[in-house]
Amino acid sequence: MTSNPIAPTVAAGARTDDLAAGIADTILAGFDRHYRLFRYHAQQAKSRFEAGDFHGIRRLASERIAFYDQRVKEAVQRLHSEYQATAQSEVIWQAVKRHYVRRLSESHQPELAETFFNSVCCKILHRTYFNNDFIFVRPAVATDHLDAEPAAYRSYYPLLSGWRESVRGMLADFGLACPFIDVEQDIRLLLAAARAHLPAAFAPSPDCQIQVLSNLFYRNKGAYVIGRLINDADAVPFALPLLQDARGRLYVDAALFGSEMLESLFNFSRAYFMVDMEVPSAYVRFLRSLIPNKPDAEFYTMLGLQKQGKTLFYRDLLHHLSHSHDQFVIAPGIKGLVMGVFTLPSFPYVFKVIKDVRGKDISRDFIKSQYQLVKVHDRVGRMADTWEYSDVRFPLSRISEELLSELETTAPSLIERDGDSLVIRHMYIERRMTPLNIHLERVDATERARAIGEYGQAIKDMVAANIFPGDMLYKNFGVTRQGRVVFYDYDEVAYLTTCNFRRVPPPRTPEDEMASEPWYSVGPHDVFPEEFDSFLLGHSDIRKHFMAQHAELLDPEYWQDRQCRIRAGQLDDVFPYPERLRFGRGDSAQRAAAPTEETVQ
Repeated sequence: MTSNPIAPTVAAGARTDDLAAGIADTILAGFDRHYRLFRYHAQQAKSRFEAGDFHGIRRLASERIAFYDQRVKEAVQRLHSEYQATAQSEVIWQAVKRHYVRRLSESHQPELAETFFNSVCCKILHRTYFNNDFIFVRPAVATDHLDAEPAAYRSYYPLLSGWRESVRGMLADFGLACPFIDVEQDIRLLLAAARAHLPAAFAPSPDCQIQVLSNLFYRNKGAYVIGRLINDADAVPFALPLLQDARGRLYVDAALFGSEMLESLFNFSRAYFMVDMEVPSAYVRFLRSLIPNKPDAEFYTMLGLQKQGKTLFYRDLLHHLSHSHDQFVIAPGIKGLVMGVFTLPSFPYVFKVIKDVRGKDISRDFIKSQYQLVKVHDRVGRMADTWEYSDVRFPLSRISEELLSELETTAPSLIERDGDSLVIRHMYIERRMTPLNIHLERVDATERARAIGEYGQAIKDMVAANIFPGDMLYKNFGVTRQGRVVFYDYDEVAYLTTCNFRRVPPPRTPEDEMASEPWYSVGPHDVFPEEFDSFLLGHSDIRKHFMAQHAELLDPEYWQDRQCRIRAGQLDDVFPYPERLRFGRGDSAQRAAAPTEETVQ
């Protein structure tokens, strides 16, 4: 019998295909486990909210941030042990991606699964393979019309059911186990607020609908209804914060209308929402219709899917680089002792690297831990979120000579020239803001007073979240496009409860008072709020506005009182919307005086 010379080649090809299929299945199993746990935590947030366990909601949100990296690590370990993954050929990895794409045809989270695949591969493959042949530089599965059954949002028809009944059904359909204080009063307040917001000539059209995302958005003490009023093809975005009174009864705290109001809920300086989503792309698509100027990267991040946010941001950056020609430059402002900061003027973000040569005696690992502390903590709208990246490739031609020289001098261990690219091994990226010290120099007296009020309130909001900023100089705070003051320098951040706030002891002798050094002992955690005066309030106009609005920040007793509240388990309210929009703080006496309008017609 004559042997068939093709048979060994066919057998080898079959073995290669089976191996690639096995690797693809292993990676997808890791992703599926990750997303099951992600959804389970969101489902737990609902039960914690119903029970009034707001500390529990914070813990869930904090714990969830580490899930992704844990699942990636597990998948990489399994691929190493079962498939000797690093020893496989390029042909194998190209086949792995093809098998993986086929398996995503039935997925409800294909974009997330692609990002998980990238994360696993980047732990195994050399960066020379970080291209579309081996990982998903571009998405392979479209999510434009992907949705679940039941659908991601529900619709209510006021012309058929009436406004009151439509709103009542909308609130009831979330299925919360705790009762409302007075749902009829909530409906009257809500409809009155809607009437005040809508044009005087508003009239329902045949397509008039109330559309709301099917699950609530949980964060801290609140559960948020997110929706839109459709009328004659126009959409009015809205959000309804649901809170609880001391007896665990629900009430609608406010009605927030318009893209700007919703943007404040999804701002980069706030903690991530917890929401149970079978099809996250459908939620993002809905949210994009409400806040059209916000990039999808930030929506995914605010929904707790920060790794997907990172993927989309990097794609946005590559797209922007291919359609622009300006250079990366050193960011304006006072240079930091720890972080080097640069920016691309045409792109609204900054890029931060930890210097090798630092002006403070702290380690790189400590600085990373400080950024992670802020990442997992409630940022209360006052601390900038960051995306952390490794091995980011920039075109050398787009790096200004001044910036390149600065990086080579201050952070040589983090950079590598690779052909016509500069690779930065580790960096943080965050939204660009105007440094507060620069803002205060440029503005008139009215805006300076407002900005100083914002600055003091930013510190108080951070204190409410058990955060002491440490270095409170104006250069460490930024002003957003909306005029909000946000903190962004984290190397001296500490939990408020670890600090020892003291009053400066009186001098014992005239010599003490004239001495250049303190006449009293200073421990490593001691803070003297009275001393803030000397380095914050040198400008007479700034001092006047600060003392008028925030003089208590110079008093140790203020800080000690806040420590006592935190240690007692009290969670102070920091609302992501103006006080003037609130309906009455859950006080039934105040709420009873509300207007009684029953329709928005």
